[in-house]
Amino acid sequence: MISPVKIWRNQKHTAKLVGKTGSILVWTIIRVPPEGFSNQAPYPLAVVVLDKGPTITAQVVDWDEKQLHTKQKVITVIRRTIDTTADGVIPYGMKVKPV
Repeated sequence: MISPVKIWRNQKHTAKLVGKTGSILVWTIIRVPPEGFSNQAPYPLAVVVLDKGPTITAQVVDWDEKQLHTKQKVITVIRRTIDTTADGVIPYGMKVKPV
């Protein structure tokens, strides 16, 4: 179970990164996902260097094969991360999408 308190605490960190731009340093396609992500596979995962901020690892959303390359410009967005939990909590988190 994901605690709503943990989700709330994580939002402080996540909120600081919303709308930041950066570029893909390296990426891969996840074809055999961990539990909770099976309905999203295959999906790209990228290490992104933000223009003004840290380097993050994030799932790439709204992507096309042609847009997956190093130095591709991306922007951080908030999206649902995994399936809804048994207690009805919908976890959201940081992902990136091509610009």
